[in-house]
Amino acid sequence: MESFSSKSLALQAEKKLLSKMAGRSVAHLFIDETSSAVLDELYRVSKEYTHSRPQAQRVIKDLIKVAVKVAVLHRSGCFGPGELALAARFRQKLRQGAMTALSFGEVDFTFEAAVLAGLLTECRDVLLELVEHHLTPKSHGRIRHVFDHFSDAGLLTALYGPDFTQHLGKICDGLRKMLDEGKL
Repeated sequence: MESFSSKSLALQAEKKLLSKMAGRSVAHLFIDETSSAVLDELYRVSKEYTHSRPQAQRVIKDLIKVAVKVAVLHRSGCFGPGELALAARFRQKLRQGAMTALSFGEVDFTFEAAVLAGLLTECRDVLLELVEHHLTPKSHGRIRHVFDHFSDAGLLTALYGPDFTQHLGKICDGLRKMLDEGKL
């Protein structure tokens, strides 16, 4: 007997459609203003650090695609109890990373690239475990691309250096607001 599930088919179509549309205008439909402002600053930092507009666009586009797909999976109730525990662990690690980034930005001479890179790597690993059976290897590659890019010690060191002070301030303001509103 052939197994057919309209729910599964609809979810697959929704993920496919969203992956094709993951641009700035569509991101604003799924991502609030504060998150969008943080993503815009992360784009600027990536662009200035890599000196490559296409590379910066690719990493932010991958980030948006992954965020939307995970949100669709969560909203559709695709995660089992064990996966919901992983999702909670991912959220806790992401919050810890955001609070650490804020602390490093607010307290002079406390920045340690290895600590922040380690937290981002842990987030990546938990997220990959969470979506292991739900997303394609291509999406897994996007997750690795995003987290590997932002956990790069050189990028983190530059971000907390004097040339990126303005960007860091805006990112920290956005992270603080997201934490205060319970969005992280």
